Amino acid sequence: MKSRRLIMLWRIILAGFRNFVRNAWLSIAAMAVMVVTLSIVLFSFIANATFSYTVAEIRDKIDISVYLLDDVSQEQRDDLITQLNNIDNVRDVVYISKDQALADYIEQNKDNVDLQLAISQTENPLPATLRIKLVNPDNVEELKIFLDQPDIKALQSDETSYAGDRKEAIDKIAQATTFIRQAGIIGVVIFAAISVLIIFNTIQMAIFNRRDELSIMRLLGASRWYIRGPFLIESALIGIFAAFISVFLCKIIFTIASETLGASSFGLLDIAYSSRYFADNFWPILGLQTGLGIAIGGISSFIATQRYLRLRAGK
Repeated sequence: MKSRRLIMLWRIILAGFRNFVRNAWLSIAAMAVMVVTLSIVLFSFIANATFSYTVAEIRDKIDISVYLLDDVSQEQRDDLITQLNNIDNVRDVVYISKDQALADYIEQNKDNVDLQLAISQTENPLPATLRIKLVNPDNVEELKIFLDQPDIKALQSDETSYAGDRKEAIDKIAQATTFIRQAGIIGVVIFAAISVLIIFNTIQMAIFNRRDELSIMRLLGASRWYIRGPFLIESALIGIFAAFISVFLCKIIFTIASETLGASSFGLLDIAYSSRYFADNFWPILGLQTGLGIAIGGISSFIATQRYLRLRAGK
């Protein structure tokens, strides 16, 4: 019984390969559309990973600066740092002295001759600063309440920098990332639907070409799955070949882009990171693409054969 099932399975697989070769031009047309679909899926996936990485990198650089009066003692400063570190959302507090703040400012503006000349002719106007890194940059309320206390406010020389424009920029980046992700999903759904329709029509034409053979098989008592099997194998082959082509096509594109553009970025899309992410996850990506290709092909074929079998059953 087991050997009989294996023989039947082998015949179904062979018939599927024969159908694939027999309908070569139709298979190529269906494969071309599926390559486009799977390539869009892959680019959307990698772009989403790249955007998420970029946003995380930018968010990690967000900090809040507390500017101290010159007459704040070391004891008061250390006590303030201790209290800040006790706040749950505070990850780290870095103290920058007046001299270090001036040195950093000069380094940042080393190409501005006029500013260098002006700063050298005055006493250091920059305050000592506490630079606070947050666990969650979106949640500053607890810290704001603490810093707005009168006794803490009395130690500050200027208004605290609550992320301000940087947080607004992060929010806009996050919104752009969400929009691009949603646009990618819509594109994938549209092309997946087109792929399903084209493969559906390919299988329908294959069924039409073999209608006499299939009728004889049904009269001889062939099961539904024996009739349906070769078409499922044929559509699975379309999906497998399309997946391999799309992955290796994208691999070539990312390799050329990485070698040509290096660390260049287009907006939030960091080519170097995208290429590195693709290379590091090549085999999982290939597996996912192959599974998706088989799923799209299998669904298309199942619908087409189900329709044929239902129509034949009704006669």
